[in-house]
Amino acid sequence: MEGSPIDIVVFAPLAPILGVLLFWFIQLLFIESEKILLSKIRPKHEPLCRFTNFLGILFQSVCHALGYTITKSGISDFYISVNYGRVAPKKEKKGIFEWIANAFLFIGPFFLPAFLLLVFLFFSPVNFEIITPSPLIELKYTFAGQIMTFGASLHAFAEGFFGFLFNIDLLHPGHFGFLLLLIFLGMGMRPSYIGEKKQEKVDMLYDLKNIWSLITHKPLYLIILFMAAYIFFYISLFFNGDWFVALFSILGWVSIISIVAIIIANILLFLIKTTDEIPGIWKFIPYLVMPVSYISARVLFFYVPLENTNFISLLLMASLTALVTFLLLKYKTNKLKSTRKIKMSKKKSKGEADEG
Repeated sequence: MEGSPIDIVVFAPLAPILGVLLFWFIQLLFIESEKILLSKIRPKHEPLCRFTNFLGILFQSVCHALGYTITKSGISDFYISVNYGRVAPKKEKKGIFEWIANAFLFIGPFFLPAFLLLVFLFFSPVNFEIITPSPLIELKYTFAGQIMTFGASLHAFAEGFFGFLFNIDLLHPGHFGFLLLLIFLGMGMRPSYIGEKKQEKVDMLYDLKNIWSLITHKPLYLIILFMAAYIFFYISLFFNGDWFVALFSILGWVSIISIVAIIIANILLFLIKTTDEIPGIWKFIPYLVMPVSYISARVLFFYVPLENTNFISLLLMASLTALVTFLLLKYKTNKLKSTRKIKMSKKKSKGEADEG
């Protein structure tokens, strides 16, 4: 084991912690982009936006209730609606118990729902597995070694997770159910607003402000949490185990699931925003193309067996949907005609001005 004592004792435990914080910040950025898309489709799709807000409030309230349950405060009142959620404890506990419950409220929604999907991946018959390479022994407990071990673990998980998604069988009930849960997670990671009159907007600054308030309200608890993390690292070091980096790797896996869920939700919202520009019933054609093209491809490959038929079917479905949407935008909208008319009118006005 190489590396200076300061590197091993002080800096090495920070490596996976900083890695998790980085992925969590990426989550916040993607959530903000999703809220921008939701605001753009809200005028025409108010029910969908209200549903996504309900999902966000549901996840938030369940995490808050779990915080009260873990701290043995009990739950006396649990109320959620499309616009608002409230969870009240049976026993008002202060100090560390209140801080933990608030941590579940402000931080839990970013990790706990995705953690349930992670459990589903490992304990359901979806043929999902990861193989994490062994770290370099001589760098194992240094800052660089912890970063490489953390990165290798995330790379291995991402490889297995994306391999599963790119070959997902939409005709398999378990696979299709997981995809629906993934979409619900992406749509409802965070609510867009809280309050009957939508006066309190929930954005990235709102989340950061609440978390900053949680930290500054009782900074001693955060220091204790860091000390516990360092002690756990030293125990792993003493027993020559990978327990410390494994714990934070799981948080990294959860962040990857959340980010992928939000990206899928953004793709669907972008499709909705794009098809809104297509007039009449033509706007529904891309949504019909998806199941028809996928099922047709699966039937074709049933009689003409090939390798990676699930991936090819998904690729055909996505390609045909994008192509049909583009053609409908080109031939069923007046954008190109309007652009030509504007150019012709400008040329005509310029000609009349020259004659004058």
